[in-house]
Amino acid sequence: MELLTNSFNYLIDLGPTVMIPLFIFLIALFFKVKPGKAFISAITIGIGFTGVNLVVGLLSDSLGTAAQQMVERFGFNLTVIDIGWPAAASAAFASPVAPIMIVAVLAVNLLMLALKLTKTLNIDIWNFHHFIAAAAVAYLTTGNMVIAILLGLLMEVVVLIFADKFAPIIQEFYGLEGVSLTTGSSVAYAIIGMPIAWLVSKIPGIGKIELSPEEIQKRFGIFGEPMVMGLIIGIILGLLAGYDVGSSVGLGISLAAVMVLMPRMVKLLMEGLIPISTAAQEYSNKNFAGREIYIGLDSALATGHPANISSGLLLVPITLFLAVILPGNRVLPFGDLATIPFYTAYIAASRKGNIFHTVLAGTVMMAIGLYIATDFAPAHTALVEGLGQFSTEGGQMFSSFDTGGNVLKWIVWKLSTLFAN
Repeated sequence: MELLTNSFNYLIDLGPTVMIPLFIFLIALFFKVKPGKAFISAITIGIGFTGVNLVVGLLSDSLGTAAQQMVERFGFNLTVIDIGWPAAASAAFASPVAPIMIVAVLAVNLLMLALKLTKTLNIDIWNFHHFIAAAAVAYLTTGNMVIAILLGLLMEVVVLIFADKFAPIIQEFYGLEGVSLTTGSSVAYAIIGMPIAWLVSKIPGIGKIELSPEEIQKRFGIFGEPMVMGLIIGIILGLLAGYDVGSSVGLGISLAAVMVLMPRMVKLLMEGLIPISTAAQEYSNKNFAGREIYIGLDSALATGHPANISSGLLLVPITLFLAVILPGNRVLPFGDLATIPFYTAYIAASRKGNIFHTVLAGTVMMAIGLYIATDFAPAHTALVEGLGQFSTEGGQMFSSFDTGGNVLKWIVWKLSTLFAN
């Protein structure tokens, strides 16, 4: 068991930019892609993920600093700190349930494929941290490893079912043929956000407003260009944070860079995926009587679309405003502000890129996320305490949108309390 644990820990420590290409290469070989072609695809995807991570890092650093300055400037008094997804993911992989869960998650996925309960082969191993975090919280609550594993796997089953259901929308809008998006947080927010977006589209007057990137560009010319939109949003955020004009423009340039670079990095990912997607379909046609199989991947593939990333950036100041005005909220948004485009990925696709509807639905969705993250704070704090990086002196508590605001993990936690001693 110790050897197994050490092996998994070594793989996890490599990070997604190494893990994902490695598994892509192995999956490509399984689907009979020639080794040379499989290697090039895997490396291309690795480069794409590295680029996406660099752009997300730029976005996180820029927005994080601005958000902190905004909080200090307006004197927000919120006691639960959003520490972001990396802390929750690290705590999940460091938990006792992690080695068993990684094997169990793979086994359940293969079993569901064999029984035709899913079309998705989820190779996004890094994002298994969502299922592991759910199991880890259940284990901390119950002290029972079996119950914790079962509850974590329950979340996996739900994610795979919804990933299948939403895949046609994703494939059509983002051009991701043969792909489903299995990131646990994206699916969880989709379960809340997509019905809300549908309701928004039915509101008289509002439902008929069309504000897609193409429509914005058509109406506003140069000001509708994604890079200019990023520049304007960044300058406004900088001024709200109390930056001087120069620093505000600097933030604007950073967000403009994100708007330009993210689609290009995602394009690299898609180029690497095409041979594997084609081979997977040929394999299924030959071995499963033409049965369709989806490759489950990270929602980073959706973050490059102008409608999605524009909606996510617009929701940053809205989320901060909601945190201040919502009665009962105690979460200070910070670490996961840069990942809001991951949460709106499905909504933007379901509304066919209508930024107006996506932002309205996203506003309600983020409000719900704040309340869930507030309630989840005790369990989230217990999850990350073992890392030794976060002080809980004076009653300080921690949460995040990615884990704490995730309705599926919240449900797992609530279910686990039924089995608590």
